[in-house]
Amino acid sequence: MTRPLGPATRDGFGDALVDLGALNSTIVVVDGDVAESTRTKKFFDKFPERAWNTGIAESNLVGIGAGLAASGKIPVIASFACFLMCNAYDQIRMGIAFPGLNAKLVGSHGGISAGEDGPSQMAVEDVALACALGGFTVIVPADAASTRALTRAMIEHSGPVYMRTGRPEAPVIYDEEPVVELGKSITVRKGTDLTIIANGLMVAESLTAAEELEKDGVSVRVIDMHTVKPIDEEAIAQAARDTGGIVVAEEHFAHGGLGAAVAMIVAQSAPTKMAFVNVGDNYSTSGLPAQLFKAAGISAADVSKAARSLL
Repeated sequence: MTRPLGPATRDGFGDALVDLGALNSTIVVVDGDVAESTRTKKFFDKFPERAWNTGIAESNLVGIGAGLAASGKIPVIASFACFLMCNAYDQIRMGIAFPGLNAKLVGSHGGISAGEDGPSQMAVEDVALACALGGFTVIVPADAASTRALTRAMIEHSGPVYMRTGRPEAPVIYDEEPVVELGKSITVRKGTDLTIIANGLMVAESLTAAEELEKDGVSVRVIDMHTVKPIDEEAIAQAARDTGGIVVAEEHFAHGGLGAAVAMIVAQSAPTKMAFVNVGDNYSTSGLPAQLFKAAGISAADVSKAARSLL
């Protein structure tokens, strides 16, 4: 089944941010000169007195955001995911994570689906970096509707958060905004023979794989694990007990992301066979997202192949 395309997750974030800004005057935005791309421009246009462009200076971007958080504001600190997490990691660690400030980091253009922008603009290690920060909550939404809901949850949460958003239009997973809770996954497809746990654009790829497997009589559960940290331990353990094999699919390096987090829970609670679909240990190149997914081995066909290896 080809799922209809909806807005990008970055669009869902930008829309929700404006709505939240109208309700809460303590929300402020700092952006690293990429507001058009991150979609914070909508907030800049509506609330110019509460938004600042720091220029292409990510360490300064985070420092200003940390100061705003320490002053009682709720800063949304936005840039490309690779610039934010890789360029300003020390400032995030010392300025936000260490004091546990209530700051919200949003990294756009996450994963290889940044496409034509090329590998220098693609964050494929951002989830691992964010998960390694003490006290951080880490979110990877699947589509625009869930991003809107998760943006609200992010703002309502007290404490530092990192959320990855994406550049391309995202396949529609939710016809309307789902009820979300940070740390609690959403089962988007029921199944008894196997479970695929995914987040971001890989939820759509996993649903397509599950539909193909169903043609061969294989019943596949698909879980949208939108929160990587804290992860939904109960849902993972239950899936392992109910369905046996688990495939983890993510648009991220093999190490330190969703797969590692799920494997830890499976090993502790209900050991079972597992397979992992990710971009491996190599950077991508420039091209259309679908081409890059196929080349990296993270397309729906690759998810299906991994599932079949467990069966």
